[in-house]
Amino acid sequence: FLPIPIIRKNESGFYPDFDLPNSIGRVRSFFGNFLVLVKAYAYILMMGEDGLKRASEMAVLNANYLRALISKHLKVAFDRICMHEFVTDGTAFSKKTGVKILDVAKRLLDYGVHAPTVYFPLIVHEDLMIEPTETESKSTLDTYAEIVAKVIEESKENPELVKTAPHTTPVKRLDDVTATKKPVFRWKKQKK
Repeated sequence: FLPIPIIRKNESGFYPDFDLPNSIGRVRSFFGNFLVLVKAYAYILMMGEDGLKRASEMAVLNANYLRALISKHLKVAFDRICMHEFVTDGTAFSKKTGVKILDVAKRLLDYGVHAPTVYFPLIVHEDLMIEPTETESKSTLDTYAEIVAKVIEESKENPELVKTAPHTTPVKRLDDVTATKKPVFRWKKQKK
């Protein structure tokens, strides 16, 4: 069932073998990327059993630490120990301030941090899914939580600042509807 061609060797060297009746056929990069598998395998070999276990433990520890910090400013959707990620529920926050969680995520960009996933999972409305990695330091997590707290405070004091974010990035607010209906996959200089 492997994709074709398979590289085989005969007396004259290597050749691509296309004669595999049970193959799924050709697979292009759209359907998969061989190098991703190589990188994952190399990572597993490099880390080993103990290293993978340690990385998992650190990811869980980081997520729970950050969850505890952020829960002081945003409601956590599932108030229990989490694995490597946690979800906030900003429904009450949005109703109170008029600021959507998407606006909060966009404002985080102004502080030079990556915006987390928004509006996923779909079972929680106005949510952020925050997933710190195992490599983040306590200092980095503390800084991130401070930035989130600052944006939440800005939402209460100056909602327009947050609603119109980002302000410091080269690209400002995108039209999400147009981006979905008419995607552009490469950058082009716009005519003035």
